[in-house]
Amino acid sequence: MRRRLIQIVLPFLLCTIPVLAAAAVASAIEAPAREFYLNHITWMDRLILSVGLVLFVAQMLLALKALRWRGSGFDERPDAFLSGLAQAAEWFPLLGLLGTVAAILQTFSSMTETVTPRQIIERYAPAITATGSGLFMALINIFPTWIVQVGRDLIRTLGGSDEPVATPQPPAPAPTSRTPVAAPPVSRTRPAGTDAGS
Repeated sequence: MRRRLIQIVLPFLLCTIPVLAAAAVASAIEAPAREFYLNHITWMDRLILSVGLVLFVAQMLLALKALRWRGSGFDERPDAFLSGLAQAAEWFPLLGLLGTVAAILQTFSSMTETVTPRQIIERYAPAITATGSGLFMALINIFPTWIVQVGRDLIRTLGGSDEPVATPQPPAPAPTSRTPVAAPPVSRTRPAGTDAGS
């Protein structure tokens, strides 16, 4: 019964960790910074956040499936998709940087000779929101793959599974053919000019 409980309930509990981690990161941002961000969201931010959330939900569903015990082992079919989606998370900081560069260009193109330094800073500050969106989405989209790796070992350990954890084995050395080298034949003929008695 305990093993069943671990192998059924524990995957759901493990899948709550990335959601709680994302909420903790979002709530750890200082309130004025969070308010400024929410008041200055751009279209690039909306794109990054919407694609990132869809990617996160897809990964969480695949992680839940990958953590379910199937009698003799885990379902490894979602692993390839999880790996691909985790690699896609690397694009979010680049999208954020692209949004930041575009916003900076827009800020500088709207400047005139009468602009004060304070106005420059006020116009430039919203350009940073895209970078924040990209970094946040990249961070939370890394969690699901990590949860699957750690969660499987935890479920095996707590469930008392006899299935050994696969450890990479070093490659076996290539067989070498060691054929004995024949000694050169001994010459039985006498050199010219010697006689048999000497």
